[in-house]
Amino acid sequence: MAPAPDHAHLMKAVLCRETFSDPGWIYERKLDGIRCLAIRDDDGGDGDGDLRMLSRNDLDLTGRYPEIRDALRAQSGHRFAVDGELVAFDGGRTSFARLAQRGRHPTRVYYYVFDILWLDGDDVRALALRARKRLLRDALQFGGPLRFATHRNRDGQALFEHACRQGWEGVIAKRADSPYRDTRSRDWLKFKCEAGQELVIGGYTAPRGSRSDLGALLLGYHDGDGRLRYAGKVGTGFTHETLADLRRRLSPLRRDGSPFGDRIRETGVTWVTPTLVAEVAFTEWTNAGRLRHPRFLGLREDKAAREVVRER
Repeated sequence: MAPAPDHAHLMKAVLCRETFSDPGWIYERKLDGIRCLAIRDDDGGDGDGDLRMLSRNDLDLTGRYPEIRDALRAQSGHRFAVDGELVAFDGGRTSFARLAQRGRHPTRVYYYVFDILWLDGDDVRALALRARKRLLRDALQFGGPLRFATHRNRDGQALFEHACRQGWEGVIAKRADSPYRDTRSRDWLKFKCEAGQELVIGGYTAPRGSRSDLGALLLGYHDGDGRLRYAGKVGTGFTHETLADLRRRLSPLRRDGSPFGDRIRETGVTWVTPTLVAEVAFTEWTNAGRLRHPRFLGLREDKAAREVVRER
């Protein structure tokens, strides 16, 4: 027996470049959205004050996604904590960019649930993943915006090849007998079809030609000593609305000097305090540690800038 979780101490996957198939592992589609821990703990009443939706850095998401909140409140089970991903779709692909623009454009959002941490007063994180999956399937009634994240047994290589053909982000491989640990663990691995990760914004260049508000964002990540290392700049993936929003958010953060630990050979840069985090897709890292063909997807509010490191 244990009280319901009060913080989003979530298990995280490690990036893996070598894909594999193994009967001791299960494989799920990698979703490009916002991680969310949903906690409900009430005595069978209306539950209005007992449901919380938390991002991975404990940002309260409960009021942002009313359709998900209402679906969770409508559950017959009143005491659970489940882990999943909030996503929006662009065709058959999950799109973080669509999700990030939800406030400006009508967008249907789904909550794909893939794990359970706590149920009816019991902490179930020590159970094997397969056992937790069985509990999860019975604990909630899935439908509408609430979805059960399906998985495939043993055939990870085939699922990864299918994922890349379909334009998905990739696959998450999970050791089937692993407990749930509130840390990054090699019991969960991510296979990515397209490279991409969060990066910190340290400055921006002036707009040119018909571009408005700003030209490109200068990006970086923290190394083992806490220094912000330069990763290159991104100048594509913006709409007029996102450019205006970025300029509005970045203007109050302006500072005199560069926040990067590297020498930056750019002119006309406006430096900013590195607190905003961008999600960026790219083809690969160059030998010089720069992004090749980066594309801006959106801002992330669910991860602190100080936690952004280069995924390896």
